[in-house]
Amino acid sequence: MGPLMTRVVTPGSTPDLATLAELVRAPAALTVPGDTAAGGAAGPAPALSSVCLYWAGMALNDYADRDLDARERPERPIPSGRVRPGQALGLATGLTAAGIALAAATGGREAFGVATGLAAVVWAYDLALKDTAAGPLAMAAARGLDVLLGGTGRPRGGPPADRRADLLTAGAVAAHTYGVTALSRGEVTGGSAARSATALTATAVATGLAAVHVNRSAGTAVGRLAGFGLTLAYAGLVGQAQLAAARNPEPGTTRAAVGQSILGVLPLQAALTAGRGRLAAAAALAAAHPLARRLSRKVSPT
Repeated sequence: MGPLMTRVVTPGSTPDLATLAELVRAPAALTVPGDTAAGGAAGPAPALSSVCLYWAGMALNDYADRDLDARERPERPIPSGRVRPGQALGLATGLTAAGIALAAATGGREAFGVATGLAAVVWAYDLALKDTAAGPLAMAAARGLDVLLGGTGRPRGGPPADRRADLLTAGAVAAHTYGVTALSRGEVTGGSAARSATALTATAVATGLAAVHVNRSAGTAVGRLAGFGLTLAYAGLVGQAQLAAARNPEPGTTRAAVGQSILGVLPLQAALTAGRGRLAAAAALAAAHPLARRLSRKVSPT
């Protein structure tokens, strides 16, 4: 719907699917299963749990930011009247419970512990830490835990966990997330040299950790070649967007860099997954990037 044709939610009514997709930033959830794939998950359950928790965080974010959005982004679902605050909070609560329950049912005690910790960080970020100096660190921790959640989904009887690989993959995604979160603070007011430097440094760290992981863990020449190629693709896509924001820190350029950086985690996840020898899953993640970019033209990931 256009800005002049919003559907106001009346008492007792339910928002339509398009509005809910906008509330939870549905296209950005395409970046979530890659966390668990990079963490070594073999089945879909950890990814489904992660998507639930991610969407919960997005709905909770808009609930917490409803007064700010009324001034800065009145077109968002809550200030435009298409979603009531209580509906957003209820959706966030239900999705959180679903994510934790799904993790526990399929991954046991370890998965329950990681999912619960992830949910706690998400709620703390949205309700208390977002606008503090600890905000980017909390968001980075959330995505790092999301990668570790994938490690709880390894098949039983398979090879033992490689804890160093787990730390490298979680660290790479966490570093990327830290930079994107720091840069996102200039979406409305504009960027700054400090934010751009932080984002570019974080991207460099993520690139380095991914390269170390690929070099250390890839068991074949093909896997190593794919991993290094995808790592370079990630650095180029995200670095280019962040350099553009550094040169022109206007809000529009910064917002575009944030959006491209959010989706740019897909080739990073693909590189990390290739490093684990799962080339088909890495190819699927790489192929999801152009799809996510097309969907982001309809529903903003930021």
